[in-house]
Amino acid sequence: MPEVFIGVGSNADPARALHAAVAALGQRYGALRCSPVYRSRAAGIAAADYLNIVVALATDVGVNALREEFAAIETAAGRSRADPAVCRLDLDLLLYGSRVDAVQRLPRVGVFELAFVLGPLADLAPELAHPLTGARCRSVWLAAMRGSSLENLGALTALG
Repeated sequence: MPEVFIGVGSNADPARALHAAVAALGQRYGALRCSPVYRSRAAGIAAADYLNIVVALATDVGVNALREEFAAIETAAGRSRADPAVCRLDLDLLLYGSRVDAVQRLPRVGVFELAFVLGPLADLAPELAHPLTGARCRSVWLAAMRGSSLENLGALTALG
């Protein structure tokens, strides 16, 4: 079974949203590994700070079915795209094993460039190699992003 990495973020009651997302993913897929929680500023718009984690799980569920399930979890959490400054819950498929597929947008564009993705991913899977470049997650994080404005808040279980 491929290991799947999912970016999870929220800026509207974010601790509750992340807990609910992890619970929903755990119910559907079983054992999960979760990164620490990171706080980041919203980019490009005036909005509340985001909390982000990366979740890893092993599954044979296909890419399209995963994305449909992620959309259902987002909808259940009250996700609406009407106000770009409010994100109740966002689930992004970052990596599906080592699959490279431009049509399915795998790996996700920016997975090793966006600090709010790369920081949690580097903590969760430091030796993970990018399927296209072979670069190791932790190495890229240390070289390019260590000075970012991300704040590591620790384990999700420690947040209220």
